[in-house]
Amino acid sequence: MLTFSAYLGLFVSALGAATLLPLQSESVLVALLLSSDYSPWALLAVASVGNILGSLLNWLLGRYLEHFRHKSWFPVSEARLQQAQRGYARYGRWSLLLSWMPIIGDPLTLVAGVMRERLWFFLLIVSLAKTARYAVLVALTLGWS
Repeated sequence: MLTFSAYLGLFVSALGAATLLPLQSESVLVALLLSSDYSPWALLAVASVGNILGSLLNWLLGRYLEHFRHKSWFPVSEARLQQAQRGYARYGRWSLLLSWMPIIGDPLTLVAGVMRERLWFFLLIVSLAKTARYAVLVALTLGWS
C-alpha cells in the first residue's frame, strides 16, 4: 500500500505542477529516487504521465477559456491575451519544446489551447519535452552516464 501511495503522490504532484498552480514535483521525484525503494523507470513514467496530463488540462482550459473572454470576471485582460497569442504565433508551435521550463512552460500550454493547436501535435511535443526533463533529473540524481 505504501508503494501505491508513493506513486500516487508523485503522480498528483506532477499533475499539479504542470497546471497554473504553484506546485513542483521535482523534490518528490528526487526523494523517491534517493530512497532506492522504487524503480527509476516506473518513477520516470509516473512523473511524466502526470505532468503531461496536467499540461493537457491547461490545453483544455485554454481551448475553452476564450469563450468567456468578454465576461467581467475573466482573469486575463484582453491586451494580455492578445500579447500571449501574438507571442505564440510569432515563435510557433515548436515553442512547446519549452513547456518543461518553470514559469513559462505552464502558461505556454494554456496559450497553445487558446491558439487551437492540434491535440496530437501538442501531446507529441509536450510529451517529449516533459519526459526528457524528468529523464535528465533521474539521470543526474542517480549519477547515470
